[in-house]
Amino acid sequence: MPGRFTLAYLPEGPVIDWTGGIDAWLDPLAAHLRARGAFAIRLGPPVRTHTWSAAQVKAGIADPGTRRLTDIADPWTDPVGARVTDRLKAAGWLPQSPANGFGVGHPQFHYELPLVGRSEDDLLGAMNQLWRRNIKKAAKAGVEVTTGGDLKAFHDLYVHTAERDRFTPRPLRYFETMFAALNAEDPDRIRLYLARHRGDLVAATVLVRVGAHAWYSYGASSTEKREVRGSNACQWAMIRDSLAAGCDVYDLRGITPTLDTDDPHAGLIQFKVGTGGRAVRHVGEWDLPLRPLIYRAFGAYMKRRGR
Repeated sequence: MPGRFTLAYLPEGPVIDWTGGIDAWLDPLAAHLRARGAFAIRLGPPVRTHTWSAAQVKAGIADPGTRRLTDIADPWTDPVGARVTDRLKAAGWLPQSPANGFGVGHPQFHYELPLVGRSEDDLLGAMNQLWRRNIKKAAKAGVEVTTGGDLKAFHDLYVHTAERDRFTPRPLRYFETMFAALNAEDPDRIRLYLARHRGDLVAATVLVRVGAHAWYSYGASSTEKREVRGSNACQWAMIRDSLAAGCDVYDLRGITPTLDTDDPHAGLIQFKVGTGGRAVRHVGEWDLPLRPLIYRAFGAYMKRRGR
């Protein structure tokens, strides 16, 4: 958005006690940011509203009458998430999460693997047969996963993946900046995983860890040699390292809520449910307009740019 005003974006924040009275935090935040030139605030509270087990998701996929996660009966419902949603609405915040769960910001639906009190054998045992077989297949084929190394090699493979799967890749400079910034905070904050088969790079992933939460953030894979299952090898290496680091959760990041097997997005949740784990819905992203005229102009500008 041209001009001197800015959009204040807190993608997984702010870091406050969401179980209490959030107005005591958000009202001063809004006043501070407005005084600093923000025309709006966009935040994504790290608060969940619903959780579905792997068994529930699998049953939903198998049922032709169940088309979305939200069609599944009896999810676990978090009262904190309901209170936060109601309070944001009452305070004039505007929900931004689209119906399919994906938008310009962070996805509202995630798939995650709980790690607390579990061993590697426990985690493998909870995976479906295909995941276990692919992990074994990668090991038998001689796929080697290393950490660190050539960010340019990852980016080349990532661009190849983007061309194949038809999404817009981020530039190399984006990843260089991300690695530099996060490594400056903590040398274990972000890590690159590279899977090679007989010298050929077949898959690569990026893991981010903050405290006891680990995120699978980016992934890339070669169209050639897909049969050696380099992506599964990378995932298993990241899961094992997250467990060894004492993390509570391994977060496989975004999914859409669709369970319709005719929808191309359904493959994402079908892949991730194979790890066991659970599907989670968060309260999503919300906007608070601080200067309504500029906020509306910004919305019109973004719509034009997206054409």
